[in-house]
Amino acid sequence: MKIGLIAAMSSEVAALLEKIGTPQRTDSFGGFEVNAYSVGQDELFSVRSGVGEIYAASATQMLITKYRVELIVNFGICGGLTKDMSLKRAAVVEKVVHYDFDTSEIDGYQKARYPEYPDVYIPAREDIVCAAVEAVPSLERVICASADKFVADPAKKAELNSLYGAKICEMEAAGILLTANRAGVPALMIKAVSDSLEGGAEEASKMVAEAAESCVLAMLSVLKKIRG
Repeated sequence: MKIGLIAAMSSEVAALLEKIGTPQRTDSFGGFEVNAYSVGQDELFSVRSGVGEIYAASATQMLITKYRVELIVNFGICGGLTKDMSLKRAAVVEKVVHYDFDTSEIDGYQKARYPEYPDVYIPAREDIVCAAVEAVPSLERVICASADKFVADPAKKAELNSLYGAKICEMEAAGILLTANRAGVPALMIKAVSDSLEGGAEEASKMVAEAAESCVLAMLSVLKKIRG
């Protein structure tokens, strides 16, 4: 299987490199640096997309077009929107809501809804989510609120949970899942909390390395299960 791994930040990539070692080769393509690994019968292609939906979407399409990956795996840190999503807790994303997408004034669609979906939620593939939970039962199945903004305000975090039932928030998942779904490639998204409901930028900065490590450990366990 060819698997594309996407992380937004260098700290997340560093956590991955610490666990799986030096790549067999490194490619440069389309403005991205891609680390390539051979693991048994599988090929892994890891890329740091950069922060935000646009970078994440372009990295996803690059992996699909250039490397013909059969599975996209996005891993990284996130903000917790509920008290139970505590620091370093890992989760698997079952749905994403792109909450700042809004065409309502021209077409009457509900804010955050893309026309090709029946509601505001962009779904990940159920079999992939189930395989992740089977591999790591402690993973929380969550709705992820995604947009091009870092959310530090506890009131805004609570609002995202109230409006959409989201338990985490971050800045790449919508771009990745929209792109992967359109291409017919399954996407697995594993996240770990770096800033809690009452936390913000300072807490995230302190916890980024530990949260990234927690996320990578969970992600590698899930990959081992999926790859058989």
